[in-house]
Amino acid sequence: MSALGKVVRSGVGRRRVQTLVIGLATMMAVAASVLGGSLLVVSGAPFDAAFTKQRGAHLSVRFDAGKVSAGRLSKTKEAEGVSGTAGPFRTTTVTPSAAGAGPGGPLTVVGRGKPGGDVDEVALLDGRWPTRSGEIALSADAPLLPALGMKIAFPELSGGPTLTVVGVARSVTRTADAWVVPSQMPALTEPGSGGHQMLYRFTDAGTAAQISAGGKAVTRSLPTGAAVGDQSWLTVKKATEQDTALYVPFLIAFGALGLVMSVLIVGNVVASAVGTATRRIGILKAVGFTPPQVMRAYVGQALIPAAAGTVLGVLAGHLLAVPVLAETGEVYGTSSLAAAPWVDLTVIAGVLGLVAVTACASAWRAGRLRTVDALAVGRGAAAGRGRWAARLAGRLPLPRPVALGLARPFARPARTLAMGAAILFGAVAVTFTVGMAASLGQVMKAKAHDAADVVVPAPLPDFGPQGPGAGPGQVPGAEPGAGPGPGADADAGPAGEGRPETDPAAVAAAIKAAAGTDKYYSAATIRSTVSGLTGTVDVVAFTGDASWGGYTMVSGRWLDRPGEAVVPTPFLDATGSRVGDTVTLDGLAEPVTVRIVGEVLDPRNDGMQVFTDASTLAAAHPDLTETSHHIAVAPGTDTAVYTDALNRRLAPLGATARVGGLDAGGDMVVTLNALSMTLTLMLVAVAALGVLNGVLLDTRERVRELGVHKALGMTPRQTIAMVVTSVVVTGLVAGALGVPLGVALHGRVLPAMGDSVGLRLPDSVLAVYDGAELLPLALGGLVIATLGALLPAGWAARTRTATALRTE
Repeated sequence: MSALGKVVRSGVGRRRVQTLVIGLATMMAVAASVLGGSLLVVSGAPFDAAFTKQRGAHLSVRFDAGKVSAGRLSKTKEAEGVSGTAGPFRTTTVTPSAAGAGPGGPLTVVGRGKPGGDVDEVALLDGRWPTRSGEIALSADAPLLPALGMKIAFPELSGGPTLTVVGVARSVTRTADAWVVPSQMPALTEPGSGGHQMLYRFTDAGTAAQISAGGKAVTRSLPTGAAVGDQSWLTVKKATEQDTALYVPFLIAFGALGLVMSVLIVGNVVASAVGTATRRIGILKAVGFTPPQVMRAYVGQALIPAAAGTVLGVLAGHLLAVPVLAETGEVYGTSSLAAAPWVDLTVIAGVLGLVAVTACASAWRAGRLRTVDALAVGRGAAAGRGRWAARLAGRLPLPRPVALGLARPFARPARTLAMGAAILFGAVAVTFTVGMAASLGQVMKAKAHDAADVVVPAPLPDFGPQGPGAGPGQVPGAEPGAGPGPGADADAGPAGEGRPETDPAAVAAAIKAAAGTDKYYSAATIRSTVSGLTGTVDVVAFTGDASWGGYTMVSGRWLDRPGEAVVPTPFLDATGSRVGDTVTLDGLAEPVTVRIVGEVLDPRNDGMQVFTDASTLAAAHPDLTETSHHIAVAPGTDTAVYTDALNRRLAPLGATARVGGLDAGGDMVVTLNALSMTLTLMLVAVAALGVLNGVLLDTRERVRELGVHKALGMTPRQTIAMVVTSVVVTGLVAGALGVPLGVALHGRVLPAMGDSVGLRLPDSVLAVYDGAELLPLALGGLVIATLGALLPAGWAARTRTATALRTE
């Protein structure tokens, strides 16, 4: 081993605490960066791969068959910017029944002779493509859980056609819920209804503006109003990326905190090592080391633990990514996702490069020191530094050890500033994590709408066998084994198994007559479609005033008359509408037009929901039987006693009440909270170790001074008090500054997280910090500083007086 290598190895072994601090700080930064970078890269990987392979449609447009002919639509392939087309395909929206059970959700059915084509090559996942009338292929994303051989009837259509499922397929851009041969379409289309579907690819389609320009180009020569709806591939892509995109702003924040803390700590450690080893540097130069070699020696002492921390950080980042990537591993039938190797290499090179540059800047002083000056300088602090602070503290009515400790930060202002910065970032992380947990709780509360004291869930419908693994009562579109849908009573059993048919009006009458009922409303959920959107939306129809039921408004107001609706943000984005616009609900007995009067926070069903009054659907869907009831009991009423009494009234009606306010958590919340807690603990640990390093250097520098204090009668407890007190002011100031910075970070990151999943967050989600909890958070800086100072304080207290006095 070369002489330089021996010096580096000796320095690493001698400064164990500094080595540990650099390693942990680097590990924290690398772990958060690898995790965030990996999620950012793979979030769209399944969709992008499938879109390229299937030549997905950049834009799918539905046209009114009564305003434009198929022949005229075929000519739109010559429009400017169009690179490929498929269609026109005859399309319609119909509501099926599976195996003779109740109605499922509306299906967008397209008449298409083959799955392949220049645009939107539909991928067959199971079975085959329909080849004759009477056959249908269902999308894997359809409202009905597809199974080969399943019979699907359309009793509301003339002739009541019944089709057999022969295939399960998937369109990457979700252009349809089901496909049949073109000759089948007349039997599925009522006179005067239905339309044509055209699928387009454009030469430039990377932005929403380019997609909009392409849409205008293909409709420019067509009659006004011929296009009744469209869907961009960017909208579908965003929906598929939402699960992982939610984590990216959060992880970027932690990654930035970790990187800045790493720079501060590495710079402080190397600078402190140079400052405390001035005489050693002089000896190295005296025996022949050149200035660049001295610099490389101290840079190497930083890079070795940084490299070890980097390896551990990459491993930790991959382990932390497992639960997040598992949520998107089955998108489009892909295998489990894994972090991209180039992300690891980029993070490793970036962090180690940053450490090297920081260490070089701090070690530059070692290289430029003159040999004679370095040999002549002792290890103690410059005489007289901080004396004014010591004199001022001595006048305070405090014990002498406490006064000495309070004055100590002013003797080493640069080191104190570095420790304060470490504590500051720890306080920022704690404040941010507390706020994020509270905000996520508000989001999940809004999702659950659990303001009701008592809930009578909707009876669970029996959709019949929907394929392998679908037991009785399996909700269409739900994963096998997922259980009943929202609002269903999991203990009630499927409809038709030994319980009477539930009459919503009778249940409402029983609730109204029950002693202790203050107010209540009913909610029935049906499925519908909206022109231009493939797939279904949940339409929730209320009877009574539901404004108190826990629905959090983002903008606008709650509905108060028939014909009005409130919708979540993703619905507005997907339809291109805003508060004040009207939308038409299809797939019912007749189209229903509603005016949007408010924007509500509701992430369920990807935000594709419409909330309206039951009377709005009176003509289009008069029989709303799957109804839940939500009750607020009168003040002073015991909820459990009320629920028992109500259940005695409801027993003959086939309904069961339960206490409201059930757990509204979810996998996403659990994962985010676990990640934030883990990363915060890592940051706090690094901050505490940064304090430990600074206090340890300080106590070693002034070990002879400690011996003098002990010789004059300072007890071990007083020594501990003096050392711990030396970081009190730094901890209090850093904590006081860290809290507002943490609040500001929360105010920037949470809206970005909401935007990543298409949600605008209201003030009730963002303004979660209570004045009473800010003071304990501000004291968190003091806690971090105290934890970091305890170990050096114990070492100083145990040092023998004679040993300390002999040390120079």
